[in-house]
Amino acid sequence: MVRRELLVFTEGEKTEEGYLIHWWRANRDQVTVTIDDFHGGPLPLVDRAAAAKRTEASEERRGRGRSHDEVWCVFDRDEHPNVPQALDKAASNGIGIALSNPCIELWFLLHFDDQTAHLERHEAQSRSKTLLGCEKALTPVALAEMEARYADARTRAVNLDEKHAGDGSPRHSNPSSNLWQFVDRLRLPASP
Repeated sequence: MVRRELLVFTEGEKTEEGYLIHWWRANRDQVTVTIDDFHGGPLPLVDRAAAAKRTEASEERRGRGRSHDEVWCVFDRDEHPNVPQALDKAASNGIGIALSNPCIELWFLLHFDDQTAHLERHEAQSRSKTLLGCEKALTPVALAEMEARYADARTRAVNLDEKHAGDGSPRHSNPSSNLWQFVDRLRLPASP
């Protein structure tokens, strides 16, 4: 059985990493996840990911190791500049993007309820803290609760994308999160 290998760059060190590590551990028979030590805003993350992908490909051509099967960046919309440039650069370099708008806490909220109206980051963070009983460092109880509610969150996020498409809003409008796409990649069965 061949496990897929994913290289991930995250904006934050605590929340995003804690959430992703939880899903990787739950699916470790299918996938290996390496989270890079570099953290930063969207464009620096994508720049770093693109450089790592080029370096890996060059090393693989020289017979020095194997490139990761997929490279991903996970970040929030927040107030970051250059998000459109980051998205364009990721697309042109074959890098997956998991973007939450306004922030990852919106994704957490979708595990519990619909959220179709515009949402400010601080409100999302406050509501997430109340629902999960923790802040940036996700507890095992909060992670288990979100895992149990994953299918609902995924459905709500997909419905948000459909809503935005239907009303002519740009992709990744507030509120939205496609973090489910990354989680789905972790959950794929390994190749025989």
